[in-house]
Amino acid sequence: MIDKLHYISQQPENGSHLTAIRQALEAGCKWVQLRVKDEPAGVILEYAIEANKLCSQHGAKLIVNDHPEIALKAGAYGVHLGLQDMSVAHARRIVGRQMIIGGTANTFQHIRQRVAEGVDYIGCGPYRFTTTKAKLSPILGLEGLKDIMKQMRAANMSVPIIGIGGVLPEDIASLMDAGLYGVAISGAITRAADRTAIVKYSYQRLNTPSINELI
Repeated sequence: MIDKLHYISQQPENGSHLTAIRQALEAGCKWVQLRVKDEPAGVILEYAIEANKLCSQHGAKLIVNDHPEIALKAGAYGVHLGLQDMSVAHARRIVGRQMIIGGTANTFQHIRQRVAEGVDYIGCGPYRFTTTKAKLSPILGLEGLKDIMKQMRAANMSVPIIGIGGVLPEDIASLMDAGLYGVAISGAITRAADRTAIVKYSYQRLNTPSINELI
């Protein structure tokens, strides 16, 4: 099952991706995406192996960004592919039928593409500007995501949509009311003074019935 709260790793001021992942897990995160850019594959594999051990210790699932081969070697739960990464079909041939594959989208046309490719979930965004990602797609905002969800409902598409890009815990209620399945949060957890409180608040909001579910 796809978790409603995805923690996207980033390197904190003092520490590594593994430091950030350990802290997010200790705070209660159950779904972690290892997202390491500009590092050799060997280094990312070492991160992935250790991150998978940490996730197992905390009953969490590890998703590896960009690298199906590394996800497979590390024994990860899944892989997430950006719009410029290899095709989902190619990745599926590498990781097999059992591994979760998520894909990024920025438009409804991308959503159609991802659904046709057979992804298990879609990260749709960016919601707002973020410094976490270097090559940022056009910002969607709440209205942009609402419009995409409206088009999905009209097309009878039901793949889980995760709001990504600059999402803050206080955005969750609006995004859930828009019909999203969950959110991805990075900096708001990495830099939080009380990560446990942030994660607990986020799960509470994510599991509160949305307006759409009550209608």
